[in-house]
Amino acid sequence: MTDRIVQDNRGLLDLILGAETALLRGRRTRAEDVEAAVGIFLELLRGFELLNVPDPCVTLFGSARICEGEPAYETARAVGAALAEAGFAVMTGGGPGLMEAANRGAKEAGGYSVGCNIRLPTEQEPNPYLDDFVEFEHFFIRKLMLIKYSCGFVILPGGYGTLDEAFEVATLIQTGKIERFPIVVMDKEFYGPFEKLIRGRMSESRLVDEERLDIVLLTDDPAEGIEWIRSHAKNGLAK
Repeated sequence: MTDRIVQDNRGLLDLILGAETALLRGRRTRAEDVEAAVGIFLELLRGFELLNVPDPCVTLFGSARICEGEPAYETARAVGAALAEAGFAVMTGGGPGLMEAANRGAKEAGGYSVGCNIRLPTEQEPNPYLDDFVEFEHFFIRKLMLIKYSCGFVILPGGYGTLDEAFEVATLIQTGKIERFPIVVMDKEFYGPFEKLIRGRMSESRLVDEERLDIVLLTDDPAEGIEWIRSHAKNGLAK
């Protein structure tokens, strides 16, 4: 299934290959920027046309570099399975590592598994556990798709990309751009220092809104995380 979806989308993606690199290179002519804007719109339109995301859906963010057999991989797989068993579709960035683990868990549990992949020189080949899949060139369009269709989010261990996605969601919630969807942060040891920073120094300095933090749960228990999402999601709750 995944191979067919990749083949169906590869030709369209080749039309915009390198577009984000060119866009962010620096000052260009007005005509070049207008042409880039058209390409961005077409990629956005393509994503809306091709993605099939059942409701309700939960998006999981996590590293592409954590492999099968590592504890975080097994946690992500368990979370994906638990979400599927609770009636949620599972969406990830579509790549390897913890994204693969979450999609795999959902697929093995009989759930629906979706990927929004990003085309990179290394690391980011689509994983084989996807029912539906679209590959993007622009990170910001990919992030829009990962956020748009979900009523809850799970943050797994990761690096720059995972933190970027997590804080994008937090920023949109704090600024009222999206509803206060529940967020589950998995792995107390990994994310404990972030919680201390956010709930401590940043909150005490009034750099974040304390009342916006009550939709975030830090846990090591997949079942507790899924129950948090079920009980706090306002829209699209699994029955």
